[in-house]
Amino acid sequence: MTAPSPSPQELHQRRLQQLATYLRESELILASWDAYSDEHTDESGWPHDEQAYGLRAAVRDAETWRAFNRVRSCAKELLATAEVQLQQLDTAVVLPHWPGRLAALHHALNRLNALQHEWLETRATLAASLKPGTEAYDDVLDERNSEAWHYLGEWSAHGQALLDIPAAARQAPSRLPGTGAAPSWAPATPVASAASSTARR
Repeated sequence: MTAPSPSPQELHQRRLQQLATYLRESELILASWDAYSDEHTDESGWPHDEQAYGLRAAVRDAETWRAFNRVRSCAKELLATAEVQLQQLDTAVVLPHWPGRLAALHHALNRLNALQHEWLETRATLAASLKPGTEAYDDVLDERNSEAWHYLGEWSAHGQALLDIPAAARQAPSRLPGTGAAPSWAPATPVASAASSTARR
């Protein structure tokens, strides 16, 4: 017997849980990196062993990319839903930094998707003998992960807004006339806004 498909609300909650997992995992990855960096650099911040330091940074980047993979496929929908909810919330409960954080997340996601597209195109040009684990293959993959590190960090730093906005929507009255509480879920249809249009340019 086929299990029933999840409702849109249930699906959105699963996506939020996946995001929360990424935020926890990325925090642990960063804490581990910071501890390593503190131990293996001098007072000026220069690594004692540049090669070992670079290899450890590549592990950090790869771990963070893998952690984000569970979110990347639904990140656009999470952002679009948060934009709808933000527009429906009473301005009295909207934190001033939320629009800017959504814009930063949009920009970071666009860059991450572009890096993934570039990686897939590059991988398609590699010789058939170059498999994961070969130096040439891993070098190209490490380059994608390294370039993605900053944008993954943007999602680590600002992703909490995608959890806070629906939480506010569940608790606060809507500013739309004739309505009660703002919906905690809304169809993930992109809504034009100053923040989102800026991020897409």
